[in-house]
Amino acid sequence: MEYVILLTVAVCLLVFWDRPVMVLVFEDGKLVKQSGNIPVGFLRGCKDIAHKEPFSGKVKVYKNRFTTKLVFSKSVPSKIKQRIHNVFPYNGNTKKRGKRA
Repeated sequence: MEYVILLTVAVCLLVFWDRPVMVLVFEDGKLVKQSGNIPVGFLRGCKDIAHKEPFSGKVKVYKNRFTTKLVFSKSVPSKIKQRIHNVFPYNGNTKKRGKRA
């Protein structure tokens, strides 16, 4: 019975644990925390955006088998979100490249 409870807790942690690939935290236009393997161009672009139009908030990047998703905190303005989306280096679907119909 103890093993079932431990297994249930372990499965719940794996399913509900927040596991972003990259995290950027900005406060008043300055990058205060970063984690993950962040591409140099994306990091430089985000710093430039934050320097020109200061904002506070978090940018998280999630990746699964098919897509890469950017998630922003509520404090990031929509204009800034679009600019960060524009500098993000999407890989696209490399699996479909070279296939014919």
